[in-house]
Amino acid sequence: MSQLSEQLKNKLTQCLCPPGNGVFTVNTAKERKEQLHQTIFGQATGIDDLWKSSLDGLSDASNAVILGVASDCGGGILRGANWGPLFIRSTLLENYPELNTFDLGDVRVIPHLLSDKYLNEATIANCRKALYQNVQSDYYVSPLSITEDVLHDFYATFPEKGIFGLGGDHSVSYPLTKTYLQAKKQQGKRVSIIHFDAHTDLLIERLGIDLCFGSWCTHILNDLPAPEHLIQVGIRSSGKPKSHWESTFGVKQHWAHEIKDLGIETVISNILAQLAQQNIDELYVSFDIDAIDDSYASATGTPEPDGLMPQEAMQILQAIAAKYPITGADMMEIAPFTDSSGLGIISQEKTLKVAGEISAFLLKAMA
Repeated sequence: MSQLSEQLKNKLTQCLCPPGNGVFTVNTAKERKEQLHQTIFGQATGIDDLWKSSLDGLSDASNAVILGVASDCGGGILRGANWGPLFIRSTLLENYPELNTFDLGDVRVIPHLLSDKYLNEATIANCRKALYQNVQSDYYVSPLSITEDVLHDFYATFPEKGIFGLGGDHSVSYPLTKTYLQAKKQQGKRVSIIHFDAHTDLLIERLGIDLCFGSWCTHILNDLPAPEHLIQVGIRSSGKPKSHWESTFGVKQHWAHEIKDLGIETVISNILAQLAQQNIDELYVSFDIDAIDDSYASATGTPEPDGLMPQEAMQILQAIAAKYPITGADMMEIAPFTDSSGLGIISQEKTLKVAGEISAFLLKAMA
């Protein structure tokens, strides 16, 4: 059994924080944070020490490990996905108390930052002073960079465990999947990523920024065994046809209209045939909630009509989980305070219900 080293524990306690605290805020959702802490730790105050002590149980805990990355700095339409981790956790604790998981906490997010590679030395020094009280610290300061650094060490220590990432905008999936793919390559595993989304996320850059919600997929292709090991499901909002994306990048896509035109069973059979041909050992599922039709999931930055019904998404997940181990996953782009439907709290509740059901299924599969 792998053990948590002092070096890794120090990194975790410096770079992460208790669940729900990843968004630096004063009053917004304060009551929800306190309720979350009460449920997890049995009290709503003095939780830092309780959380740090809980890390000692990581070695013997579930293989399904939750990590929140409350960042929407890589978004670009409507912001608000930084609140996703807090709200999804609350939904899971309330509706699925039987889940066997370990909550690692949240990445500490300075909300103005994305990746350290975009920062000058003075900014990095200032942020290190703010986060770590040490301008000479070796730790990263931006959410994507912190996540990648922490998870490289996590997988090196606990190769048998998997991370379930709570986002955040979809740029967060870049470090989550990159570290997963590199760890599985070292383990000699052949893996594929099943990516549920209304959008391809295959831009090379957006407005000069290469790591964002619309481009993260492009920048992990080299870490896959082959580009076709990225399988995208639910695509429907694109300025270019399916043939462009598949021929340009080598990925495999199943657009939302194909599920209506061909039937869900045919699409499932096609996905399973691809995975069998690729001789897959394990799977990672990245789920953008806007893959789901906006009648069920409108509390997100880019809700789209004509998407998957929740049951269709669950049928696909159940089918692939019956054949292959799901050893990593994420749920992205839940923006609880965003409402494009005019339904207010009803929109939030409907979106969280669907996200909770899918997240619970993935966590059970991973555990």
